[in-house]
Amino acid sequence: MSKIFTPQYNGYLVANAVGFAIIGISKYLSGPGSNGVLIYSEFIIVPFLIGIISAWFWRDDEISSMTLVSRCVANCFVAIVLSMVFLSEGIICLIIVSPLLWTFIVAGCFTGRAMFRRNNNTLNASVLAMLLVLFVVDSTSVHHYENMVADRIVINAPVSKVWKNVVAYKRNTSPDKYWLFRVGMPSPVESTTEGYYVGAKRKCVFSNGYVFDEKIVVYEENKNLTFDITDQPRDPEIMGHIDILRGQFLLQDNGDNTTTVIGNSWYRLYVFPVWYYDIWAKNVTRNVHLRVMEHIKQISEAQ
Repeated sequence: MSKIFTPQYNGYLVANAVGFAIIGISKYLSGPGSNGVLIYSEFIIVPFLIGIISAWFWRDDEISSMTLVSRCVANCFVAIVLSMVFLSEGIICLIIVSPLLWTFIVAGCFTGRAMFRRNNNTLNASVLAMLLVLFVVDSTSVHHYENMVADRIVINAPVSKVWKNVVAYKRNTSPDKYWLFRVGMPSPVESTTEGYYVGAKRKCVFSNGYVFDEKIVVYEENKNLTFDITDQPRDPEIMGHIDILRGQFLLQDNGDNTTTVIGNSWYRLYVFPVWYYDIWAKNVTRNVHLRVMEHIKQISEAQ
């Protein structure tokens, strides 16, 4: 038992225990109206503090910077396992969040080592007080972010043929190219519709059986198909941290028997900081667009 509670292991166990306790406090401060939003503090301040606490336990260890970085890798792994167990996060989400957690654990660890080597209690208290203020302000603030992604593709087929495949397309059996699809993220494989008019219901089916329920809100034949997402699954993976609000296909007749298809998607993020997670959101949304539009291109040109 004494081997478990050594300073090195306390740098992992105690630091992460404090981090998860702070996340619990954050959820309490955010209140019931937070709707599962994961805020800046949980991905920046908490891992930074985990690094500082770890550095305090390791302050008497004469270790190199490389050893300290490797310990931070282990610390990040502990945080990921605990997130999987206690926060029910999925594998894809943990892959996405890992670089962010590791970066700020490392930053906190090196900051902590510098703090405790100076042995300046005033400096140490100031750093912790600043983190506390940022944590409280962030936890009690309103978080809301929406964005849109647009992509286009040229199809060697007239607009009348392309349009039918835009509204609904047969099942896509081609292998996934995008690496996140290949490691388990569901990809779009089929779209169905009950009719070709405003108000008609559509369904977008994903590779794991997920179904997005949609409603056509703009129907301009051969030009504009716009639909709202009326219901979508929420699970530990990407769904639940992002909502797709609306989708749109715009068709342009190029006058040379080809058609330009523009795919637009509007989404809302529930994870922060935006400067990190929106990079992933854009990338995922763009690859959903490309898989759908490349399939439309393939079947339209084959026809």
